[in-house]
Amino acid sequence: MITITTSNMNGIRAAERKGMTDWAKRHTPDVWCMQEVRAPQADVDRIFSSIAFEYAAEGRVADPNALNRDNEVCRVKGRAGVGLLTDLEVVASRHGLPGLDEDVDSGRWIESDVVTPQGYTLTVACVYVHAGNADDETKMAQKFRFLDAMCERMGELRDEAARGGRQAVVCGDCNIAHTPLDIRNAKANEKHAGFMPAERAYVDRWLGELEFVDMTRYLAGDIQGPYTWWSQRGRAFDNNVGWRIDYQLATPELAETARGFVIDKAPSYDLRWSDHAPLSVTYDV
Repeated sequence: MITITTSNMNGIRAAERKGMTDWAKRHTPDVWCMQEVRAPQADVDRIFSSIAFEYAAEGRVADPNALNRDNEVCRVKGRAGVGLLTDLEVVASRHGLPGLDEDVDSGRWIESDVVTPQGYTLTVACVYVHAGNADDETKMAQKFRFLDAMCERMGELRDEAARGGRQAVVCGDCNIAHTPLDIRNAKANEKHAGFMPAERAYVDRWLGELEFVDMTRYLAGDIQGPYTWWSQRGRAFDNNVGWRIDYQLATPELAETARGFVIDKAPSYDLRWSDHAPLSVTYDV
């Protein structure tokens, strides 16, 4: 069994202050994908070293330096940023999506080819999709451009898996709720970024043409939610007025090995270390 976790940090330095490292003491996933790290490299290195200490304390690695870690800082200060930690062997890593060279597209996609304890090699991609803004044509154009490039890469990952090569899982904050089951107030948000028909069509493509499997929906069934993000405003968290925008999208053969998932929603508003909850999926590979 391996566990893969994806979590939007909403700023890794703020998450650390709010108790993220306490969460790390109780949870040491085999692969941990992070989005919206939003910190310079020196701070990322320091916090990753702190997390690595918890892996060593749990006996997951021989010492903190043995924890494999990778990240890409966004070239726009205070924006985006993705990171990946794993105690599995990493045989290759890649940053960014081909054709996306603008600063605003940096710090949004990294991949690692990891080897499971049984000797299988998987590609794990960590993604942070642009949030977009329905009132800002430039930001929506950036989002759609990124999504187009993401689809191209997912098609390549699908083809590799279909040929009997590496299976793959794309993990992260995609900033799109797919259907009314994935958002509490669907009707009121149809014209808002994150739930517009043009955005939702990309999820249709991921799950249709590109043949990836939405692991939460696959395991939970057609129920309302479960949500992964709640606005900081009002009482959205307390009333569970949320969105499901954090995903693990797996190639079919890997999806069949999934045995369960957990969305680790904090017990109360004051105990949150991010406005997102970590999503963990266990695979029997």
